Amino acid sequence: QVQLVESGGGSVQAGGSLRLSCAASGFTYASYCMGWFRHAPGKEREGVASITAGGGNTDYADSVKGRFTISRDNAKDTLYLQMNSLKPEDTGIYYCARVTFWYSSCRLTTDFGYWGQGTQVTVSS
Repeated sequence: QVQLVESGGGSVQAGGSLRLSCAASGFTYASYCMGWFRHAPGKEREGVASITAGGGNTDYADSVKGRFTISRDNAKDTLYLQMNSLKPEDTGIYYCARVTFWYSSCRLTTDFGYWGQGTQVTVSS
């Protein structure tokens, strides 16, 4: 079955950096668009970034453009999110996700049907 396991979260001061990882298993990783989402207390879940199966195209939320970089290593079945210049408003639980169907478009609004358990990111001012 599909498994997505995030790691790399933690606590950091504003202006700092973190790198999240997501280990994927149970499916042909290189065939699927992947994404990162976050959920902050009192707010709706927000799409952060997505990346096409081959890694050639990405999509970012306006709030993270220029600060976050999504990447993937298809040889290691792993997804990454490099987060720089972190702000307190970046605080939340970050989830790795896979689109439901391999032929889906790869936008943050696409149907992502498989999710990891999440990793907490806390940015203090």
